[in-house]
Amino acid sequence: MAGLRFGNSKGPNLMQRKPKRILLLAALLASAPAVYWYHTRIPAKPNILFIVGDDLGWGDVGWHHGLAKTPHMDKLVSEGLELDEHYVYPSCTPTRTALMSGRYPGRFGVQALEPSNLRAMPAGTITLASMLKSLGYNTYLSGKWGMGSRPEWGPGQYGFDHSYGTLAPAADPWTHMYRPGPYQNTWHRDDAVIREEGNATELVAAEAISRIREKREPWFLYVPFHAVHTPVDAPAEYKKLYDGVVFDEDPAKQDSRLRLVAEVTQLDTKIGQLVAALDATGQRRDTIIIFTSDNGGSTEADNPYTGTVPSSPLNSSNDPLRGGKQSVYDGAIRMDAFVNWPAYLKPAKYTHLIDAVDWMPTLAALAGYKPPADLQWDGYNQWPLLSGQIDKEPDRDIYVARADHQYALRYGDWKLIRQKGRAELYNMKNDPSETADLANEEKARVAELQTMLDRQIARDDPHLPKDLEGIPPN
Repeated sequence: MAGLRFGNSKGPNLMQRKPKRILLLAALLASAPAVYWYHTRIPAKPNILFIVGDDLGWGDVGWHHGLAKTPHMDKLVSEGLELDEHYVYPSCTPTRTALMSGRYPGRFGVQALEPSNLRAMPAGTITLASMLKSLGYNTYLSGKWGMGSRPEWGPGQYGFDHSYGTLAPAADPWTHMYRPGPYQNTWHRDDAVIREEGNATELVAAEAISRIREKREPWFLYVPFHAVHTPVDAPAEYKKLYDGVVFDEDPAKQDSRLRLVAEVTQLDTKIGQLVAALDATGQRRDTIIIFTSDNGGSTEADNPYTGTVPSSPLNSSNDPLRGGKQSVYDGAIRMDAFVNWPAYLKPAKYTHLIDAVDWMPTLAALAGYKPPADLQWDGYNQWPLLSGQIDKEPDRDIYVARADHQYALRYGDWKLIRQKGRAELYNMKNDPSETADLANEEKARVAELQTMLDRQIARDDPHLPKDLEGIPPN
């Protein structure tokens, strides 16, 4: 891949300048903060740290003026690319399926369109992990899998050398258990269910840090935290950071919001520790860090999981975006997200559309992967845009579907929503909070986007795979 040049690419090459200027430049770089390293070529196989938050709302983080303290992520955003229009799916299983496959989840069947314990993708699907493994990467997962809650559907079957955390889509932070039923015991190591004491977020981070310290380069480390999915709670040390802060006069809501902001700060602290491990082991320069939430913040109050954590009547904030988890409005699908790689990416607010399905083709290009056949990716290689090699994004639509036939399609500044038998149209540049439905005023545009949406729907598989019929879904 062509090297990146900072500054004016038409200017003289650094090595063509006079020796005195080289010495002066070296002195300035030595005294400046270590924000950039100048390199002519990126690593052939960079390490990849891919972090996913769970149900983290747009308005939960510091860089979106949220109530929670997130200094580590705020710093990564300020020194990296803030992905201002990063789209995912309305809930956990479909977003993870899109990340791992580069395809819209509906391509695999309806079981991949909702939070599910069923196997999301067929056995043998080439995933982000198996792709990188074929290139010699060591592949690790620490956290939540959420794409099949039986051990035979676990991460080890989809390209991960080692995995740790939960197979199911959620778990109590202290008992590590899912809901009562066949998938209750879900904490595992390498697809074998185990029992272990401790807080889930602390354990997931400790496992990830141990993998970083092994320095088995190149590596792909996927860290999908459980925070801040229901049940919402964090260790006391994080709650103490908010002593004296009144979130609500209602004691139950005060406790609920305190647990939420404490868990957001816990997540932020653990991310800071992952970065510190990269620095301590000398791997930061060769490691790209990617972060996104899997979907918008939840307003789920009840706690159906096995444990003693109270319900959460006051939970995440998606303000000023409309809606939240399980909707097709931007509060569910436009995410807190960033990429940080100071050696090769300048700080900026990235305003191009980017979707979860884009990460597999992007990282494939970055790592030098050549698909053996057409993998039918729905995503695009975003690296030329991310790195500043080009500044115009391709014409593309972003497609969102739910199993209950709610749909959204984003194309340029426009977003079409189809639900409950009617269409809605929003200009997202002028109205990011989706308050002014323009469907009646823009009927020709609605028809155009509807045609695009119908093409996407037609490519989905509307069925449940035969071999999953009769298996308990919850």
